[in-house]
Parts: sequence; structure tokens; C-alpha cells
Amino acid sequence: MHTHHHGGKSGKTLLWSFAATSAFVIFEFMEGTRSHSLALISDAGHNLTDALSLLLAWFAVYTQRKPADESRTFGYHRAGVLAAFVNALSLVAFSGWVLYECWLRILRPQTVNESAMLWVAGAAVVLNGSIMIGLHKDAAHDLNTKGAYVHMLGDLLGSGAIVVGALIIRYTGWQQIDPLLSAVIAVLVVWTAWDVIRESLNILLEGRPRGLDLQEVSQRMREVEGVLDVHDLHVWSLGSSTSALSSHVLIDDMPPSQSDDILRRLNTVLGNRFHLHHTTIQFEHVNCVISDTGCVIPHDCHSLHAHDGHSHDHDHHHHHH
Repeated sequence: MHTHHHGGKSGKTLLWSFAATSAFVIFEFMEGTRSHSLALISDAGHNLTDALSLLLAWFAVYTQRKPADESRTFGYHRAGVLAAFVNALSLVAFSGWVLYECWLRILRPQTVNESAMLWVAGAAVVLNGSIMIGLHKDAAHDLNTKGAYVHMLGDLLGSGAIVVGALIIRYTGWQQIDPLLSAVIAVLVVWTAWDVIRESLNILLEGRPRGLDLQEVSQRMREVEGVLDVHDLHVWSLGSSTSALSSHVLIDDMPPSQSDDILRRLNTVLGNRFHLHHTTIQFEHVNCVISDTGCVIPHDCHSLHAHDGHSHDHDHHHHHH
């Protein structure tokens, strides 16, 4: 029960932070437009990435507690990933626009109201700082919160840079510093968004989970006592922190009561070593190997492997019929 309560607490902090950041984004965007400061507009976009990262972190905390149901049999991990993907794409487009504007302004500098720039960026520093203090406790042991925390740190640095930039404009009158700062922030946004795009696309395309070596998985499975061979091994991502595995495992002909032990040992290895808890393992016995093409009676071990190599051609042949 305790963990459930904790999830609620960190969820609340994230939701509050999201509301505060979103409100600030709107305010910063309006101020940026009014004071002709592209850096503020760009920072509003950067703040938006963080508002979204807070929302996604909250969504992850919330959905992890919501069980799978009849129509979403694996729970709701994908929804958050899909949202992240769409948001990241729109932010890349936004950054492209900022960089274009920035180019125009370097060619034809605009006068910026640096005092507005100074106090809005100052307010951003205070806001991000206080959110960071709020998230600090949960960031240590929750990956989602940690991500949001790192985002806030990046934001703090961005806003700090704008404060410095505004001071430079005030004392030197060098207006180009504003578009230059906005360009740096836009590049920062693309850089964070790119990571999200890569990570979320991999999950949406059911790719191999990051940091997992398929060879190593099959190697460890073969080492389990009683396992003769492993084939048709698939591992795919369900969400940012959950993966599933399915595989065919060849064992000697034995009663199910004995093969249960092998299954338990396999699941223990997969769970402890690779954090794979959604597993589907199909046993096959030496006398009849089920493959993509049906039942094959191997004469000896060699022909079994030879068959494995050709299974693709058989497959191809099937499709023609």
C-alpha cells in the first residue's frame, strides 16, 4: 500500500509543476512577442518541452497504477509514448521556425525591451528552481521524475543565459545577442526532442529494447539446465520500461511436470537478469519440431539446424499459394 501512496504523492508534485509551467509558457510567449525578444519566445518553446515532460512523467506514474483491461491487454504504456512522439515532432518544427526568425533578425536587428526580458527570465529561474526543489525527493528513485528533473535543470540554465543576455544588451546595446541566444535554445530543444523521437519510435515500432542484447538473452536461455536449443526468439518494447519476450524452446521429451521446472528456471533468469516479465515460451520436443512451416521430424541435430537456415525459403514459398 505504501508504494501506491508514494506514487500518488509524486504524481501530485508533477501535476502541480505541469500546471505552473504551462501557465508560465503562455505568459512568457506573450511577453516575448510584446518585448520583441526572440530569446523569450524560444525559451517559451523550451519550457513547453519541459511542461510536456512533466505531463508525461505524471502520465507514467498514473498509468503504472492503472491495471490492464480487456481492450488494452498490456496496460496503457503506449499512449504516453505516442504523445511524447507527437510532441517531440511539433517541437522540432517550432525550433525550425525560431532558427529561421533568428536568421532574419541577425540580418536586420530589432530593438529589444531588455528590462522585460530580464524580469521574465528572472521569474523563469525562480519557477524552475522551485519545481526542482519540489521534485528533488522523488527524482532519486523514480526514472520518470528524474527525466523531468533533468529537463528543469536544462531550463534553469536557459533562463539564466537569458538573464545574462539581457544584462549585456542593457550595458552594451548589442541587440544581436537576443537572436543568438534564441538559436542556442532552439538547438537545445531539437537535441532533447531528437532523443525522445528516437526512443519513442523504437517502442512504437516494437523495436528491441535499448541496452538489451538479443544474443546474450538466447545465450543465457540456452545455459538453463534442460534447454537444448532456442529459436524464434522475439523481444519487443511495450512501453518505456516494459518489454515482452516470446520464444520456442527445444527440450527432451518429458512430462509437463518436469518441463514446468525448466519454465520456472527460464523465467527466473529472464526476470532477474533482463527484467523481462511478460514472457511466452513454447516448448518443443526433440521428436517433432514446430517451425514456421509445420511439423518437421529431424533425422539428427544437424538437419535441424539446416532446416532452421532454410525456413525463410519455405516461408516465401507459402506466400505464393
